[in-house]
Amino acid sequence: MIADCDLLIGREVTSGLRQPPDQLAERLAQAAIDGGAVASLRALQFDVRTGNDEAADAAQRYGWWPVYGIDLRDPLGAEQEMDRAAEHRVHLLRLAPGRQQIAGTAPRLRTLVRRATELGMTLLVEGSTVDVGAAMMGLGASVVFLDQHFYDLGEFILLARDEPGFHLSTRLLGSPGAWELLLEHAGPERLLLGTRAGWFEEHAVLDQLHASALAPEQRELIVGGNLRRLAGRSS
Repeated sequence: MIADCDLLIGREVTSGLRQPPDQLAERLAQAAIDGGAVASLRALQFDVRTGNDEAADAAQRYGWWPVYGIDLRDPLGAEQEMDRAAEHRVHLLRLAPGRQQIAGTAPRLRTLVRRATELGMTLLVEGSTVDVGAAMMGLGASVVFLDQHFYDLGEFILLARDEPGFHLSTRLLGSPGAWELLLEHAGPERLLLGTRAGWFEEHAVLDQLHASALAPEQRELIVGGNLRRLAGRSS
């Protein structure tokens, strides 16, 4: 089973591009991706509660895993939505500090990361260690950086030595040897397949997967095992 850690539905307000759940499902089927963790752009941009309900409904309909987004511009509301996610047994939260124009150095970010960690949640973070890593360090946080570029892979490897909960998505690790470098220094437990299908060229990521010389047990972790673990799912 191939599970994608970076799925988005909804309308992107700046570009006007839209991807409803049925369109995403069709795209995943064409790419032979079985599912994954889905969040709503509505929740990340302007209406947290209805957006998260949209993601939960889509996840239930298509057999995906729901991801709740929070609005960092409203830290008190974000805290409340995190509690609602915990009540609904949702283990994945998506943070979008850049999209919401919240600096990675904002104190609220670190405070909310601490709260999510106390709730036992994994954070899917739009950004990289360069942008927001400092806010995540030293808290025992479980984090997947969705936008870490190969150029900054060395920084992640250094931080990962002291941060066992830090993980990366494959999406921007497209340079030859990037996956192998990460596996050599941090292990396959730190890498999750992520394509942002429909918003990014998912086949580029899948081509790299198929061309890699991964051992079967490494491949299993990367294409789904790690995400299942972080999402609290057995299947």
